[in-house]
Amino acid sequence: MRLSHLRLPPAARLLGQGDPELVGVSHDSRTAGPGDLWAALPGARVHGAEFAAEVLARGVPAVLTDEAGLARIRSLSAERLASGDVTVLVVENPRSVLGGLAAQVYGTDAHPDSPLLLGVTGTNGKTTTVFILDALLRALGRTTGLIGTVATEVAGVSVPSVRTTPEAPELHSLFAQMRAAGVQACSMEVSSHALAQHRVDGARFAVAGFTNLSQDHLDFHPTMEDYFSAKARLFTPAHSRAGVVVVEDEWGARMARAAEVPVATLSDDPGVSPDHLVLRGEAPGEFELRLADGSRLRARAPLPGAFNVTNTALALAMLHAAGVGTEELASAASGLTVTVPGRMEQVSPAHPLAVVDYSHTPDALDKVLTGLQDTGSPLVVVVGAGGDRDSGKRPLMGRVAAQRADAVIVTDDNPRSEDPAAIRAAVLAGAREALADGSARVRPEAIRECAPRGAAIDLAVSLAGAEGTLLVAGKGHETGQEIAGTVHPFDDRARTRDALASAGLGSAHGRVQD
Repeated sequence: MRLSHLRLPPAARLLGQGDPELVGVSHDSRTAGPGDLWAALPGARVHGAEFAAEVLARGVPAVLTDEAGLARIRSLSAERLASGDVTVLVVENPRSVLGGLAAQVYGTDAHPDSPLLLGVTGTNGKTTTVFILDALLRALGRTTGLIGTVATEVAGVSVPSVRTTPEAPELHSLFAQMRAAGVQACSMEVSSHALAQHRVDGARFAVAGFTNLSQDHLDFHPTMEDYFSAKARLFTPAHSRAGVVVVEDEWGARMARAAEVPVATLSDDPGVSPDHLVLRGEAPGEFELRLADGSRLRARAPLPGAFNVTNTALALAMLHAAGVGTEELASAASGLTVTVPGRMEQVSPAHPLAVVDYSHTPDALDKVLTGLQDTGSPLVVVVGAGGDRDSGKRPLMGRVAAQRADAVIVTDDNPRSEDPAAIRAAVLAGAREALADGSARVRPEAIRECAPRGAAIDLAVSLAGAEGTLLVAGKGHETGQEIAGTVHPFDDRARTRDALASAGLGSAHGRVQD
């Protein structure tokens, strides 16, 4: 696409007489090259324009930046600017227009063969719901794409996944790859960071889904209100056409009210009069979904835990909102199997039952431990909290662990740049608060501090024994542990499997996604 063909924001200034043919968009100074519109964005520590000399020397024909970036480019690459070889597009907030420009360059804003987009946001359950959506779509015979925390796939082929939601240029490049590969529908996690930082600008979801909201990311969002507001952006005409909102608390009810696009509510509580009602069956995971149009379908959650009934129902309701018929959905859901790396992933299904889960918020940990209450006694949890992240949730993690488990092993998660002992102390404080106020299930002597993480897993296996249940919480699919700026190889699933084998426990039938 020619630069002159782009729809530019009204206040944009265009410097230079060139009209280059643009084939891509990049905000990465290391990869931008000939044919790219390079976005030189202001950063937390340095402005992207600081790298202008090396980027423009590689033949980049056009730059998107702000006034500060333009001044820096002039000082570093005055000769290139004077030659007329480079055209600079100057806007007040370049990040806010980057997604829309990328969509135009990659043709993902109006191409008839662009994949149907399904987006899921919420504190917990995004990854699982997206995997269930993808599995249902494949069962329906669709060629699919998936973008999320643990995987990015284009027509069944995995591509590197750097973050939950890629930056806007990467995202629209992925959509273009999907279109070329014949992908018909893409299921995608949409994080609050992505919404706040304009990473999904230019993408419009046919249906957006909301799982829940609970405390997390308050290192990035100053308040829960700001966190909520970021999530709510997904349910505006700029980002979606319709939505399905799980109403399990006041945050869900507020999201349904705040939505600026048509949304349907979903709940297992008939008292809130949801549009879609989930009726849980007698057998674990079985349920009936009564849809707003009066139709009904029976299904079974493909993953354990009562919360995965909600995740499955949300996926089904979203596909119904996207135009898939009830009979088709019932057929696709029949016998559905889904394995989500690090989400309620059974390393050993028995002797003891050992589960690895990404639960790193108080609400997620509470739901997972509640779901494991009747699976074998004692219920032992390995728990910690990440460094350089929302510190307020650390005692809450310990409190929940003490309220729901028979034994609590507090250890290190990803300490990052913080003192691991200080993080453990905050988690332990929450567990002891639960003891003090009488809400704890665990006995005082069964709250243990143990580091490093591998030793904590060994201890937990010994406490669970052959009849118990073990939950290793917090890191899920991750294959590294960051300590003092260094990432060390560490996989909870592999380490738990090794600990079970060393103890003469476990089963060869456990599912581990390496």
